[in-house]
Amino acid sequence: MPPLLEAGFARHREAFARHPFPDAPRRIERLARLEALVRENADAWAEAISRDFGNRSRHETQLLELFPSLEAIRHARRHVRRWMRPERRPTNFWFLPGSSQVLPQPLGVVGIVVPWNYPLYLAIGPLVPALAAGNHAMVKMSETTPATGDLLATLAARYFEEGELTVVNGGPEVAQAFCRLPFDHLLFTGSTGIGRHVMRSAAENLTPVTLELGGKSPAIVGRGYSVEEAAGRILYGKCLNAGQTCIAPDYALVPEGSVGPFVEAAKRTVASLYPTLAGNPDYTSIVDERHRRRLDRLLLDATQKGATAIEVNPAGEDVAAAGKRAPTLLVDVDDSMAVMREEIFGPLLPVIAYGSLEEAIDFVNARPRPLALYVFETRRDAVDQVIRNTVSGGVTVNETILHIAQDDLPFGGVGDSGMGQYHGREGFDAFSKRKAVFRQSGLNGLKLFRPPYGGRFEKLARLLMR
Repeated sequence: MPPLLEAGFARHREAFARHPFPDAPRRIERLARLEALVRENADAWAEAISRDFGNRSRHETQLLELFPSLEAIRHARRHVRRWMRPERRPTNFWFLPGSSQVLPQPLGVVGIVVPWNYPLYLAIGPLVPALAAGNHAMVKMSETTPATGDLLATLAARYFEEGELTVVNGGPEVAQAFCRLPFDHLLFTGSTGIGRHVMRSAAENLTPVTLELGGKSPAIVGRGYSVEEAAGRILYGKCLNAGQTCIAPDYALVPEGSVGPFVEAAKRTVASLYPTLAGNPDYTSIVDERHRRRLDRLLLDATQKGATAIEVNPAGEDVAAAGKRAPTLLVDVDDSMAVMREEIFGPLLPVIAYGSLEEAIDFVNARPRPLALYVFETRRDAVDQVIRNTVSGGVTVNETILHIAQDDLPFGGVGDSGMGQYHGREGFDAFSKRKAVFRQSGLNGLKLFRPPYGGRFEKLARLLMR
């Protein structure tokens, strides 16, 4: 274990011990400092993230990182007093006039492991409920986004006291050591494969974990919904951050006979959103060469096994030279192709025909449970059929992505796409110990049940078990 990590963790433990149950004003003040950290450095965030990506659309950083971070903080500041209140619970008749309650108590020091694809929002998002719940936090940033990690480390030291919030940067070895620290809770966002390693590391300390993983999130286009409109909304969600989004639609299921119209509508959508790609600041680069090669391998594997790739490159540019990849639709795919087994995390979209809605549901259920599911349909009964007969982390109906932005909805995966959830009240509860408290009344009948046992006890026991 690196000595600096151990020393930093010890400082957090000591700082928390001095204020183990911060009151609402202290928590709100910490959230206010977090808000200032984000808001007052908006330009620096956009610049750092774009530098890490090669090009990240400044507008997408505003829309997808700054705005939801600030909204989450504002939501927590408004509600934290109510979340903190002890919750009265009914007391069993035989123990009246005692009283029962559930008290949300801070856990202590929380660890947060942040991925590279949304390096600000996926750091701030978990930090908000962790701080609202009264905890101190250590954050491990991804080595893939070093400029953003350095900026957050600098600003955390400026806006927070020692032992309240520390940002850790470094490679895989640092991440492994970080996950072995005896945190009171550990939240990891990343791939399913790495999530297994994180869970094993946390198990050594019996550290509870929240795992926000990925997976293949389907978009089902119902027969009652416009294929043109569905294609437009799905491609918009797919092209945000060039598909490097954990809840991006990973494949589209469309009714038989609609694959061609869907593809044509998708082409028109991309041409409208991004008339050019290579030099377009609105179209984000693939984060690094390793991920560009990974996407190239997925595409090559699919086409060699019989898929047809339809690249949507409106201006016919050399996008690869700009570190980007053009949105590409894949038809005639099958499960032998890696693109149908692995999370894509880029602007490739398989399009698959289905016969009945039940067939589409069976297709989804035959695969690991996804982090998100999207259904496009005007018929309420068909929407309900999909929602009730599939298991996923979350659902957006007739749009993509937006369920993650609802601060009163929990966010989390299921099965291979994760465990646990956060955001809003559920996040506050995830980072709290909901402590059971029973208060005995001065006047009570417990003495009647104490030894020495005899006839009186036998009569009372028969009454209790009648």
